[in-house]
Amino acid sequence: MQTSKTIKDQQRAYAQRLLAALGKHLSARDVTAVLIITADGRPALDVTDIRGRMRRVFVHLSFCWFYWGDRSDERVSFLQMAGAVERIEQAARDGWHEGEQGELSINLDQILDAHRG
Repeated sequence: MQTSKTIKDQQRAYAQRLLAALGKHLSARDVTAVLIITADGRPALDVTDIRGRMRRVFVHLSFCWFYWGDRSDERVSFLQMAGAVERIEQAARDGWHEGEQGELSINLDQILDAHRG
């Protein structure tokens, strides 16, 4: 008997497919992008900028974003893949900002739990 994947497994697989497509487009534009799985099991894309610095691009499914930090200019909708590719390519060509990569940590499950009582 085959068991179905959990929703989290399905979401992780979808995020991985989105990142793989993004990586393919970026590589075609000579931007180094490598699909990885982080230590906590999240798929990510290691993207190298013009200065050889790497940032991880993640997927936020709830907001339909690719994101590579916590700043407002470090996210783009994945619903328009061509625009997302252009934005991330430009960010890599301009060079990632100095300092550590910020983490966008919006956990909708915690927000929902808080409103449930």
